[in-house]
Amino acid sequence: MVDYLLLGVAAFSAGLVDAVVGGGGLIQIPVMFSVFPNMAPATLLGTNKLAAIFGTAAAAVNYARRVSIAWSTAAPASMAALMFSFIGAYTVTRIPADFMRALLPVVLVAVAVYTFRRKDLGSVHKPLFTGFQEKAWAVGVGALIGFYDGFFGPGTGSFLVFMFVRFFGFDFLAASAVSKVVNVACNFAALLWFGYSGHLLWQLGLMMAVCQVTGSILGTKLALKHGSGFVRRLFLVVVTILIVKSAYDAWARWQM
Repeated sequence: MVDYLLLGVAAFSAGLVDAVVGGGGLIQIPVMFSVFPNMAPATLLGTNKLAAIFGTAAAAVNYARRVSIAWSTAAPASMAALMFSFIGAYTVTRIPADFMRALLPVVLVAVAVYTFRRKDLGSVHKPLFTGFQEKAWAVGVGALIGFYDGFFGPGTGSFLVFMFVRFFGFDFLAASAVSKVVNVACNFAALLWFGYSGHLLWQLGLMMAVCQVTGSILGTKLALKHGSGFVRRLFLVVVTILIVKSAYDAWARWQM
C-alpha cells in the first residue's frame, strides 16, 4: 500500500513538472525502479509511457483551451515525431545508446548556459517562420527529437521547449503548449512499441495516469497564471537536474 502511495505521489509530481517544462520522467522513473527493482526495465518504461501519455494529453488539452497553439507547427512536428520515435525505439534494439548517454550532459550544459545568458530568450512571442519554411523546420525538429525520444529519451519535453523557443521564436509559454502536442505523439509511438512487445502493466499504469492527469492540470494552471518567466525559471531548474543526473549516470557506467 505504501509503495502504491509513493508511486501515486511520484506520478502527480511528474505530471505537474511535465506540464510546465517536461522532465517528469526524472521523478517517476527512478521511483518505479526503486519500488520494482526486479522487474524488467522495458516493462517499467512501458508502464511509465502509459501513465505519461495521459498526463501529457491532459496538459495539451488544457493549454489549447487557454493558449493559441501554433498548429501549423505542432501538426507537422507531431507527425514526424510519431514516425521517428518509433524508428528510434527500433534502432535502440540494434545499436547501443552509449554514445548518446555520454554526450547528453554536454548538450544539456550548452542548453542551460545559452538560456541563462540570453535573459530575453523566450520572453516575447515572435514566430520566425511561416508557410512552407515553418512546416519544414517543424518536420525537422519533430524528426530529430522524436528519434531521440525513441532511441534514448531523457529530457525530451525540455528539449522540445528549447527548440521551439530558440529556433521558432516562441515565448516559453507557447513553446510549452506546442511541445505537449508533439510529446503526445512521441509517447504514443513508444507506447505502440511497448504494447506490441507486451511490456505494460495496465492496472498500475492507469492508476498512475489518474495521478499524472491531476498533477498535469495543476501544472498547466501554474504555467498559465505565472507566464513565460515562471516557465523559463522552472526550465532552468529541470535542465540543471538533468545535467547532474545524466553526468552521474555516465560516470557510474564509466566506473563499471
